[in-house]
Amino acid sequence: MDKKWLPLTITLGVAGVAVVTASVWPDNVEKPPLPQSLCHGALSRETAQLIDDGQGGEISTDEWESKGKTTDYAVFRGCVVRRANPYDDNDYPRKIYKLVIADTRSEPSDKKGSVPLGSGFTGWARPDLAEVTLPAGCPARMGSTAPYIRVWLDVPSQDEENLARLEAKRPVDADIALRNNVTVMREVATRLTKRYDCAG
Repeated sequence: MDKKWLPLTITLGVAGVAVVTASVWPDNVEKPPLPQSLCHGALSRETAQLIDDGQGGEISTDEWESKGKTTDYAVFRGCVVRRANPYDDNDYPRKIYKLVIADTRSEPSDKKGSVPLGSGFTGWARPDLAEVTLPAGCPARMGSTAPYIRVWLDVPSQDEENLARLEAKRPVDADIALRNNVTVMREVATRLTKRYDCAG
């Protein structure tokens, strides 16, 4: 090889390695693991992602906690579950549903058109809403003097009035949405009761 071409050959070779390294390295970065306990420990990630608006996308949560205006309203924890837009990483994740854990003096009651959550649970579910009341020992264990701790669920994409106003179809069949809501609320009650050791 002619010696006058040697430096250029080495330079190109090194540049080529640099380009390859730059394109491969980001894919090898280990991403932090996704949280497996969501909504103040009330839901597992697997169950939390059962409720959907038909568009999919990775789930994330906004969680908060605050106290009410009176001493009896000592427990108020909220969680909004969102999903990323699968077609645009820059879009702000869309709201899928809200879960609120709060103490109350109101006795449990059913909602029109709802179905019970099943044996061992005090609560009901519809495709758009659901509610469960935790066992009697939970308020005190959670720091409240109120007689009840209630968890309620709101799924906007299943709201019949909103769907009628928009002349839109349900994104998920009502029976599927109802079944998913029941599963979510049963897990909420089970996990919170175990976490605060307030069964029975």
